[in-house]
Amino acid sequence: MSEADPMTTTRDQRAVYPSLKGKRVLVTGGGSGIGAGIVEGFVRQGCDVTFFDIAEDDSNELVASLSTAQQPPIFHKMDLTDTVTTQARIRELIEAHGAFDILINNAANDDRHSIDEITEEYWENRLNVNLKHQFFCAQAVIPGMRAKGEGVIVNLGSISWHLALEGLTLYQTSKAAIEGLTRSLARELGPDNIRSVCIVPGNVRTPRQLKWYTPEGEAEIVAAQCLKGRLVPDDIAAMALFLASADARLVTGHTYFVDAGWR
Repeated sequence: MSEADPMTTTRDQRAVYPSLKGKRVLVTGGGSGIGAGIVEGFVRQGCDVTFFDIAEDDSNELVASLSTAQQPPIFHKMDLTDTVTTQARIRELIEAHGAFDILINNAANDDRHSIDEITEEYWENRLNVNLKHQFFCAQAVIPGMRAKGEGVIVNLGSISWHLALEGLTLYQTSKAAIEGLTRSLARELGPDNIRSVCIVPGNVRTPRQLKWYTPEGEAEIVAAQCLKGRLVPDDIAAMALFLASADARLVTGHTYFVDAGWR
């Protein structure tokens, strides 16, 4: 696909962060889309990457595509809405292989919904899918980061609530809360030298996003951006890599847009 050509041709020119080599990284929702781009980015930095996802086929395909890497990623199927099981698995991984240095809270689901059809059950489900696990995954990795004397938590937000898009009330509620969570974690964990930051992607061209937009709709988004390029997962991964690296050692508590100037 032509949109992928710039991504592959510039990948060899992307920054390499020596401070990331060998770091233990946990990525949630890493099997496809933005998450897969983030997994691949950290693998290319020589990191020890574990990722959670509920989608087995996409995740196994990603692992296979990175099988020749110096340290291929490890996939664990995980329903992140089951926070008790998720935390237990994280603790098991830490006990077996050591504390995580970096957590990328990426998993989310932007299914469309109207206000009238929201039930209390659906409310609980959407907040569990999009918000709850971010806190509890962070809670699980924090003790190990404290013991190491440093760590980075990168939360993925969304431009949707900044633009007040339609059909996403609960998704946007969750994503707005994530920016507050990021600020709170930064303040609480700063004395432990643990950083907390948030990335707000614009409209990133992924197979899932193509479900929602016609070519005409995509063109409208690009026209509204200051920069007319089409965002791809590598663009979000590039910001995540920088924020997780020692180059950003005093960067915490803030939100960083990667949206080509759409907002």
